[in-house]
Amino acid sequence: MFQILVTNFVNMKINLILILCTLFISHTKAQSTSIKADSVKTDKIQWMSITEAFEKNKSFPKKKIFIDIYTDWCGWCKRLDATTYSHPIIIKYINTNFWAVKFDAETKDTIKIDKNVYVNPNPSVKRSTHQLAVNLLNNKMSYPTTVFLNESNNVITSVAGYFGPKDFEVVIKYFGSNEYLKQTYDQYRAQFVNEISE
Repeated sequence: MFQILVTNFVNMKINLILILCTLFISHTKAQSTSIKADSVKTDKIQWMSITEAFEKNKSFPKKKIFIDIYTDWCGWCKRLDATTYSHPIIIKYINTNFWAVKFDAETKDTIKIDKNVYVNPNPSVKRSTHQLAVNLLNNKMSYPTTVFLNESNNVITSVAGYFGPKDFEVVIKYFGSNEYLKQTYDQYRAQFVNEISE
């Protein structure tokens, strides 16, 4: 009888150890998956729609909104995607400091922001510009153009044209760090030290 009790006790200990090992392994695996998921988040800009960005700014954390206005036929827009928007320092800074929006200036979609409705007035016409693009760019249509909005969703400014990663780093950090409130862009650029060397 005593031997049966000892055997059962040993079996229970072994089962307990196996259960604890299984829990430890699954917890470690979950952490590993979480770490991988976090690294996936930072290898690309986390683009969203403009309505999603405006919704996010209704709660905390509020961020500035970074809007890449492009068209499908724009060669410089494609180059911006392939070079600047794929640079790890640019990706990390944008994902940390902005809600990033990619907006097709010729989209056929109807977009509602608060009580305003924006449409493409001629959706069947090739290269017809969407009302929201016209509004954001103040009718100065140029692609690519980056529009910066503050945390209250008001336009700070728009910056037209292609920038390589090194030059674009200056632009995004000027607005992302609120230096635009303290000094001119030329003053900021004169003393700026790039992280990007190429």
